[in-house]
Amino acid sequence: MSQMEALVGNPAPTAGPEIQTNSTEVAGPGGTGRKDEAFSKLKDKFMNELNKIPLPSWAIVAIAFVAVVLVVSCCFCICKKWIFKKKNKKKCKDKGKNAINMKDVIEGAKTEALKDEDEVETGLTESEKESEPKEQEKLGKLQYSLDYNFTENMLIVGIIQAAELPAMDMGGTSDPYVKVYLLPDKKKKFETKVHRKTLNPTFNEQFTFKVPYTELGGKTLVMTMYDFDRFSKHDAIGDVKVPMNKVDFSHVTEEWRDLQSIICTQERLRLTTG
Repeated sequence: MSQMEALVGNPAPTAGPEIQTNSTEVAGPGGTGRKDEAFSKLKDKFMNELNKIPLPSWAIVAIAFVAVVLVVSCCFCICKKWIFKKKNKKKCKDKGKNAINMKDVIEGAKTEALKDEDEVETGLTESEKESEPKEQEKLGKLQYSLDYNFTENMLIVGIIQAAELPAMDMGGTSDPYVKVYLLPDKKKKFETKVHRKTLNPTFNEQFTFKVPYTELGGKTLVMTMYDFDRFSKHDAIGDVKVPMNKVDFSHVTEEWRDLQSIICTQERLRLTTG
């Protein structure tokens, strides 16, 4: 029995590890092979779909490159405009605060004027010094012409040119154009052509409004300068408002006027009232 047990019992311990080792060796390469096979199928499917497109491979690569460039350019322009508008709003708030301080200085000067004439002169000098930063805000100027055709009851507005406009773009230029309309109705609006990358555009365009002369005195002509932007809202640089009751239509009027701030004016009103 001992010899039989020795013959039968000795192979058993060696059989277990051999089977276990073989199972692990088979399982390992099999799993990797299935992954490689799935990846190959996906790759073949993608290449088959790509080959169905009726374009050469170089054209597909070029189209993908152009699409990536356009997306990056759009994101850059949007971020640039957002940062620039944020700076403009902060600048307007600072100027609004300076305007309030200037008002306090003038009132203080008037109070001291009751005490001493010498102090009045000193107060005026300080108020003039306080007004100097406000005068340094330059938004450019606009040259326009006004005429009235009495036979056809037409107001003729000429937008001639602009000069010394502020740079609204990162490149140090602007894309200006002018929007023209009459208040209070605003029924009819005109726009000049957009002039690219310039701070001194020449428009030389005319627009006509059919208005009876008896109603013309109650109108106000508004000429607003904008900076064109393809990817966001157009920025208003400034405007010129001309009451029609102050214009002499016996001859053609042609003059330069400084552009007045739109955003900063609204900000100052909010600061003084709130």
